[in-house]
Order: sequence, then C-alpha cells, then structure tokens
Amino acid sequence: MIIDKKMKDIQFPIFKTRVEGLNKKFDLIDPASRKEYFKAKAGPEIQKLQQYLKTNSFVAYLLGKKSAGKGTYSKMFGDVVGPERIFHFSIGDMIRGIDKELASEQSKKELVSFLEKNYRGWTPLDKIMSALEQRSTKTLLPTELILALVKREIGKQEKKAIFIDGFPRNLDQVSFSLFFRDLIGYRDDSDIFILIDVPESVIDERIKHRRVCPVCQTSRNLKTLPTDRVGYDEQKKEYYLLCDNPNCRDSRMVQKEGDELGIETIRERLITDEEIIKGAFGLYGIPKILLRNSVPVGEIEKYVDDYEITPGYEYSWVPEDRKVRITEKPWEVPDDQGINSFSLLPPPVVVSLIKQMADIL
Repeated sequence: MIIDKKMKDIQFPIFKTRVEGLNKKFDLIDPASRKEYFKAKAGPEIQKLQQYLKTNSFVAYLLGKKSAGKGTYSKMFGDVVGPERIFHFSIGDMIRGIDKELASEQSKKELVSFLEKNYRGWTPLDKIMSALEQRSTKTLLPTELILALVKREIGKQEKKAIFIDGFPRNLDQVSFSLFFRDLIGYRDDSDIFILIDVPESVIDERIKHRRVCPVCQTSRNLKTLPTDRVGYDEQKKEYYLLCDNPNCRDSRMVQKEGDELGIETIRERLITDEEIIKGAFGLYGIPKILLRNSVPVGEIEKYVDDYEITPGYEYSWVPEDRKVRITEKPWEVPDDQGINSFSLLPPPVVVSLIKQMADIL
C-alpha cells in the first residue's frame, strides 16, 4: 500500500481496484456497463450495504476541497447501493433554494414562522433575515441558522442515509458536527467523515477548462469531457466546444468569467478546506473514510485498470481538412508533491468508498 503524506499527518492510501483474473474491460461512461463494473469490483460489499440500509442509516460528512468531486462520488454511491435509501444533501443547494423562497412573500412568511420556533442563536432574527437577503458568498451564515435550516430540509425526507456536502465549512463547525446526528434526530445512526484528497493541479485544470452552454447551462470540460463536436477559432487561435443538446442548435460553449485564473480565484477557500480536513482527521471517536483521486504513474499498473484512468484530450487544427483532430490519452498531472500521477475516473474512487463504508458499518 502506497501512502501519500500530502496533508502532514493525514495518510491517503492508494486503494487497489484491480481484480486479479478479471480481464473484462468496462465502459465506465455507459450506465449498463458501469453497473456490471461495480458488481464485478465490489459485489459482496454492495449487498452488505443494501442489507444494512433495510433497517439502518448513517450520516456522512463529505470533506474535500472545492471541486473535489464530493457530490459526484456520493450521488454515484447512491445510484449503485440504492437511491431510494440514500439522500445527498448540499448546504449550498439549500441556501440557493432559500433565495427563491425570499422572492415570494408567502414563502418568506413561512420561513420566518419556522425560524421563530426553531432558530436558537445569538443573532436577532431580523438580522438573520437581513443576512439571508443580502448574503455574500464570501460571508458564512451563522452556524445556528444553518442547523435550523438543515433540520427543516431533512424533515421533508423520510429517514434515509445522508451524505452532507458543505458542512462543516470552518473549524468551529467541526465540533458541531459531532452532535449533528442528535440535532436532526438520527441518534442511533453511525456518523462518518469522508475525507477526499484531490491534487490542486486537477482542480485547477477542471476550472480552467470548464465550459458552459449559454442556452441550456450544460457544463462540459475541454480537457476531460468534450462534446461530440469541437471547433477552432482561427482568429483567437483557440478551440471551443459546441453543445450537443439537440435543443441548443450547436451553441458555442463559453468560459465563465474568472475561470481562466483557475484555483487562484478560490485560493483562500482551498486553504480553509485543508484546515477543516486536518481538523476532522484529528477527531477521536468518529470513523473516517479516506479517498484519493490520483495514482503515481509508476504505480498505476499495480492498483487500477487502464480504463479507470481519466482520459485527457488534446487538439490540433488540420487546415487542409478544415477540422479539429482529437487525441485521447491518460490524463497525467503532478500531485501536490510534484509526482507525475494519473487522475482517476469517479467509479474507482466510489469502489473505494463502497468497500471502506462496508467495513465500517
């Protein structure tokens, strides 16, 4: 087992997904083939978790840097193990939903009424409402408010296993998470920290090459997830994607303002995220699952199959044919120690999540 000491005392092992004697190559983009893949790689563990979830549930906190894949991993876990028994809960999505409520006087009254009965904190309610209406993405809302809103949101669901994405958001909130399951009425459930290690170079590339359709808001990536059609702007000397949603009529996908700067726009957030991960890792009494996204190039054949590596795409313009030539090869990036590594597709990371979760529960 190879250990990566990226975050000082945190050791993220390389998880082996390669199965000796399993020579079939799976298409991890195709849903049917991906289903066979999970059965082949983690069938017994999936069955164990499905049996557990018939009568039990859990509360899992997803802790990783921004754009580390928290939502992707938890949602894929739910699809594999049982979506009817698992609820992915994003604090960010919840707050954005509040914005819509505030636009309606009736919904706003209902929100105020709920908070009058359930909010407990030092900040007066009128200032809380003002903070919600004038909030900035750079300012964290009071923890006591977040807890009340989460309680309301989870109350809308039947009791399920919960993946919480976006809490804790600072070091002070880490201690609140120790009592979170009690606050939301999940007293007998297991609570688990899921710590995710993704090289900053991967996050940087994901942001810089992200493209969005201005019509349907579909998001793709010029480096790792292109559309079926790639064009070349000869004046700007840059490649672009054409949206493959039939309703968009080949709209040219664009880069969001600031994305060209990559992780520099979220540098402070990444530092805070790393501090939270370190703080959570040091807590006693709560199980931890460690996930990593990359494997050193020299070790790749020992641990994963080639189809589990994220493909990277490079482009060249062929003037005589008036078309773009696309070359696909494994996506190689330096990890945070500068070691050349391959980034993994989500499924092998989720195999690691499934197996570690089965061991804990």
